[in-house]
Amino acid sequence: MMAAILLICGFVTVSCSASHQKRVILGDEQFDVYMPLLEGQRVAIFSNQTGLVGNTQTHILDTLIAKGVNVSAIFSPEHGFRDLADDGSHVADGVEPLTGVPILSLYGGAGGNHPTEEAMGMFDVLIVDIQDVGLRFYTYYITMCHLMGACAEHGKKMILLDRPNPNGMYVDGPILDMSLKSGVGHLPIPTVHGLTLGELAKMAQGEKWLKAGNDCDLTVVPCKNYTHQTLYELPVRPSPNLPNMQSIYLYPSLCGFEGTVVSLGRGTDKPFQQYGHPAMNVKYSYTFTPQSVKGSSNPPLLGQECYGVDLSHMDQKTIREKGLDLTYVIDAYTILKEQGMEQGFFRRFFDLLMGQRYIREMIEEGASADEIKACWKEDVEAFKQQRKPYLLYAE
Repeated sequence: MMAAILLICGFVTVSCSASHQKRVILGDEQFDVYMPLLEGQRVAIFSNQTGLVGNTQTHILDTLIAKGVNVSAIFSPEHGFRDLADDGSHVADGVEPLTGVPILSLYGGAGGNHPTEEAMGMFDVLIVDIQDVGLRFYTYYITMCHLMGACAEHGKKMILLDRPNPNGMYVDGPILDMSLKSGVGHLPIPTVHGLTLGELAKMAQGEKWLKAGNDCDLTVVPCKNYTHQTLYELPVRPSPNLPNMQSIYLYPSLCGFEGTVVSLGRGTDKPFQQYGHPAMNVKYSYTFTPQSVKGSSNPPLLGQECYGVDLSHMDQKTIREKGLDLTYVIDAYTILKEQGMEQGFFRRFFDLLMGQRYIREMIEEGASADEIKACWKEDVEAFKQQRKPYLLYAE
């Protein structure tokens, strides 16, 4: 079956100044557009705690059931459906306690990261309503791609209710070397791709990146009153360790620490807003101590006093303007190297997160952040041209 990509309910271009900007209307609010497509169908949803309809506190699951839709299954991503499990921890299949709808985990359930044959037989139409943050290593889009492939293989329709990308105002970072494809990198896109899930799904199909998923019968319901320069604040945390917009804006620059010996604040009240290590006391006096907390039960450097840098009060406009900033990783590496602790600083996971090996190699050779960033500049410009046919919103 050839791909049928239907774009419905267009978008409105508005000024990005807060004083003139209209409220963004999410895809899931536009019932008149997608509800007729659900009549007489068994419906599955791919969502989590972020699937709140518009500015309400009503979840898409509860909303659809209240409207008489036959919701027959729930697919859940990393961290689970309504609860927030630790990053990377496997989440078992289960039953949604408030509605009795089966929950099929795509992060440790019966089929691992892919839906089972049995699961694909439980529905006719799949609704996707989940908040992404626009980074190549954020796993929700990878799960979406797996579902696209399964829907294509089994002749199921997918309706994607689009949401804004909080990091959608810029594109930055290296394009994934596909020899490093992994659970934190699935498509040949930059670290910060600047696309909504709807745009990314379109591009993945249009560029023939998904094999079977290229033939997915996909309908995207775009947001209204949104452009890529719209500053959209998330009403609920998208995952346990992204508690606020500060962490979401710093995420592109600090996530690299996940592949090092340095803590980025997991197990504290400022995850992805600080970084440190016990041996960085030679330069810094600011401290934090990771503890076992909900959403991060065994954080790196658990119980150890870490010395480092607090970025929780950094100006958010400055963070966005800097984009993917490697100065923090370089700073920590330089301090530990001066103490003879550079061996083991980087783990293999660092290359997987960065999507290229040359970044680690250049840091080890003493290159500056600007010198490294210059290496991916042309790739970013080429990608911005490549993605243009798939944009749903003004840049």
